[in-house]
Amino acid sequence: MATNTGFTLWLTGMSGTGKTTTAAYIAARLRQVGRNVEVLDEGELQNDLWAGIGDTKDERNMVVRRLGFVAGLMARNGVAVLVPCVSPYKSSREEVRRSVGKYVEVYVDCPTEKLIERDTTGKYKKALNGEIPNFIGITEPYEPPTSPEVTIYSDTESVEDGGTKIFQALLDLGLMSTDELKTITGKKMKANPLPPKKARRDEEDPPARVAAVKAAKAPKADKGSKGAKARPATRAARVGKPAPAAKKKAAKGKAR
Repeated sequence: MATNTGFTLWLTGMSGTGKTTTAAYIAARLRQVGRNVEVLDEGELQNDLWAGIGDTKDERNMVVRRLGFVAGLMARNGVAVLVPCVSPYKSSREEVRRSVGKYVEVYVDCPTEKLIERDTTGKYKKALNGEIPNFIGITEPYEPPTSPEVTIYSDTESVEDGGTKIFQALLDLGLMSTDELKTITGKKMKANPLPPKKARRDEEDPPARVAAVKAAKAPKADKGSKGAKARPATRAARVGKPAPAAKKKAAKGKAR
């Protein structure tokens, strides 16, 4: 049974990673179960939403904000909105996440070498030759997501494999039902609720993991019997001096 839960599925990644192909696949499957779906493709909407806007960082962020605004309007009215967009900067993506609410970030990853190798448009070659300025990934940096809900490795995973990961995330987040996904995938999928965003970031942060391991291995103070408080060391013991009782005993020995 179709539901009217709206959400925004934001596919970010460098040019040529397969964002549009993945979005088209997901859209077709969502329509199978009667979902209202719209695809806001960055390349297709350029003339309508930001004709004449350049490709500086501020202008790229403006494009992301505009796409996010439209996606948010539709999502809150029960539409599943898919947005394949390079969106290279973390700050603008996080801004959209905060404004949209039901936001699922999909990072479509692929090594730059592979993108250059399989590029059919010639854009990467032109960028390398200096013919295209401000080209993301070549002359301008791409900032990958820190903790996306889904990461797809398009150089090694098929569109179907990537789609399964996305559907699992939608199920985990309560944005799709098991019945819908059984119709789409042909199998019963079980929900595995995702940890909070901060927890996912900590899991992906090596220093945080190292700190957690060290804390777990650190020796704990002996608290004695249940409910008893650990006895604090005396000042003498802390500085390595004999305790008062030991001093008295030594003084008696001298007197004899």
